[in-house]
Amino acid sequence: MTTAEASSPETTTGVGSLLREWRDRRRISQLELALRADSSARHISFIETGRSRPSQEMVLRLAEHLDVPVRERNALLIAAGYAPTFPETPLDDPSMAALRSGLERLLTGYEPFPALVVDGTYHVQAANRGVTVLLDGIAPALLQPPLNSMRLTMHPDGLAPRIRNYREWRSHLLAQMERQLALMRSPRLRALYDEVSAYPLPPGGREKAAFGEHAPFALPMMLEHDNTVLSFISTIATFNTPMDVTVSELAVETLLPADPETAAYLRETGL
Repeated sequence: MTTAEASSPETTTGVGSLLREWRDRRRISQLELALRADSSARHISFIETGRSRPSQEMVLRLAEHLDVPVRERNALLIAAGYAPTFPETPLDDPSMAALRSGLERLLTGYEPFPALVVDGTYHVQAANRGVTVLLDGIAPALLQPPLNSMRLTMHPDGLAPRIRNYREWRSHLLAQMERQLALMRSPRLRALYDEVSAYPLPPGGREKAAFGEHAPFALPMMLEHDNTVLSFISTIATFNTPMDVTVSELAVETLLPADPETAAYLRETGL
């Protein structure tokens, strides 16, 4: 134990209660966390009760083993009396030029299939031309920036009426958001969840849609477009070991054709 971490009954930083909250979220005991962080259960207990002030290194170590999101690691550092370590750089900042260029090449290379980049609250930061197939028929008000992929998909004036298996797809999207909310504190994501989960279902929506000749290998989104039913599988990719809050919350979503007919349709139409 370093001098900065020495026990002191008078030390109350607020970081202890936050760490305890994250430990409870991850369902990890004090002993298990201590073993992972090369500490002791007694010391973890002292930190959580405010009897010991953790060093900056210890805060970051515990956050790492608790898989705390990067944004919340800054909050832990501030609560412990330290400056935040991770910057939050706007995506349009000149220092992000290489990242933007890489994402643009990735999105363009995926055409004619749809692909987009979203942030931690599903605001669309970039998209390729393949996304055109998703935007047809959407109310102009929903296309005003900032575009939000969850809002575009589940709003009654968005994609919802065109998704053949909308109830099933809606349940998938809401469960995805629920998993995120169980792992992180995000008032903005909670507000978005409350909004989209309250949208009325489109009339005549079916729980499940009949699949074509090819059985799906994962739950597809079955979308009507110009009297054709397209079938997509969604995949999501994030950055490994991000050192910036903005980058840590970016996700690349690609829509993979779930059958040869969808792939051929997109290639032939040039969408």
